Amino acid sequence: MKWLQRHIRPEQIRELSLLLLIVVAVAIFSGLITNYFTPRTFDRIASSVAIIAVAAVGQTLVVLTRNIDLSVGSLIGCAAYFAGTVAGQHQDLSPVAIVMIAVALGAGAGAINGLLVTLGRVPSIIVTLGTLAIYRGVLVDMSGSKTVTTDSLPKWIVTLPRSVVVAIGNLDITVSIALAIVIVIVFQFAVTRLNFGRRFYAVGSNPDAAQLIGMPMRSTVFTAFVLSGALAGLAGFLTLARYGNITVDNGRGQELQVVAAVVVGGVNIFGGSGTVFGALLGAVLIGTLEQSLYRLEISEFWRDALLGLLILLAVASDAVILDRLRALWARTELKLIAKPSQTEGGAS
Repeated sequence: MKWLQRHIRPEQIRELSLLLLIVVAVAIFSGLITNYFTPRTFDRIASSVAIIAVAAVGQTLVVLTRNIDLSVGSLIGCAAYFAGTVAGQHQDLSPVAIVMIAVALGAGAGAINGLLVTLGRVPSIIVTLGTLAIYRGVLVDMSGSKTVTTDSLPKWIVTLPRSVVVAIGNLDITVSIALAIVIVIVFQFAVTRLNFGRRFYAVGSNPDAAQLIGMPMRSTVFTAFVLSGALAGLAGFLTLARYGNITVDNGRGQELQVVAAVVVGGVNIFGGSGTVFGALLGAVLIGTLEQSLYRLEISEFWRDALLGLLILLAVASDAVILDRLRALWARTELKLIAKPSQTEGGAS
């Protein structure tokens, strides 16, 4: 028990159990779906995971500060549609410019969310529930219900999903997958090793204490929403590259997948604990379930119901199991600290 407490934290137990759950899910689906272990299955799941994971990284930052961003689905759809429209109308624009348009659009919308939460002091769930509808309404109104089609896009966007960075056996790691992995690594390092990233934990873990020591509370929460919007915009570009044909309905309901990935990945919905890597594992599980259930021809209604159930189970486990583990860890650490003191007192 002492060895476990020294080397494994309660959050890591959630990540290890989630990794085991992914393995079990893959084993079950491989028995239900013919030719499950194929490069095509890997590509479909990994492409879905890449989009969810990128948006989930931004959502993780927001949730760590005791907030939530429900507008990410609409932002993904807006970024995909407007980036595709600009790319179709200006074929000579560089790839970097198109990506930055999607990211900037998401960051701008995230800034609006952040200002309403920090300066307007409106609860984030109310703000983002409202902007979810507003951003979608703006998209429908400005698009005139037209569709971005694959044949209108520059060739580099159409071929991007098939652009391979590295091949591992028969499995191809495409640009989208590689980009998602890099983002997870960068933000995992930032929130665990840099003072900038640790502020998200401090604000969410104990807001009163953070305020007493002079931590910039508002700017930290505002930054979380801007980064969440920017990454949702990047996820929108990846959506454009994956599907090509983009309608005003793209991204609808995707906020459920993103929130599920974050919460199932062990990020505490009440803020202050969790990791970006855990959110990635959550995205892997959600992407695996989504694509596998689709191949089993399970209706979208039941797929969404399963995601809702996973969120409830994750929150319940945080509130019951992990809280008890954290309390047990804390009590044992206090005993370990007290023992040397008692020994010294007895010796004197």
